[in-house]
Amino acid sequence: MIDYITGKVTELNPACVVVECNGIGYNLNISLNTYAVLEKAVTCKILVHEAIREDAYLLYGFSESEERDLFRQLISVSGVGASTARIMLSSFKPADLRRAIAEADVNLIKSVKGIGLKTAQRIIVDLKDKVEKHAFSGEIIAFSDNTAREESLSALVMLGYARNSATKVIDNLLKENRTLQVEEIVRRALKLL
Repeated sequence: MIDYITGKVTELNPACVVVECNGIGYNLNISLNTYAVLEKAVTCKILVHEAIREDAYLLYGFSESEERDLFRQLISVSGVGASTARIMLSSFKPADLRRAIAEADVNLIKSVKGIGLKTAQRIIVDLKDKVEKHAFSGEIIAFSDNTAREESLSALVMLGYARNSATKVIDNLLKENRTLQVEEIVRRALKLL
């Protein structure tokens, strides 16, 4: 099992990062929180979660152990897959999501696309005790240089949203505030899509 990868960041967008280690490029799916940390990095140490399925071998990367631990807890809940967990971690900072679970804030959890009332309640019931007792620590570095609009659009398309819908939402957000950073654009867009 791969625990972490240390290497050069060769490609980065809000949905994935390619880290070159000893001549091999590892493509890791990431959340917006990890993207924000990696945004200016040339090299990084990224924590890994492996998902080995019959039809795919996927790697998920995290900037800190808190985020990886929360991701693993989320995917342990029935009805929450890796994609949904990644969208949740892109919508909220890990501490905010843990707080919402600990305080049983169903409406906040339900505001994430793909999470309905029953799934939100299941997440709270299954994880409330775990998030209250869990102690966390952090790690990593940062990189990238595309326009905020292009990167945000790319991230939303990679997360499964229609290009046309995502474009309209991003354009509206940028009309309101041209200084928004990529991670903030995507967070706001996730709530509107």
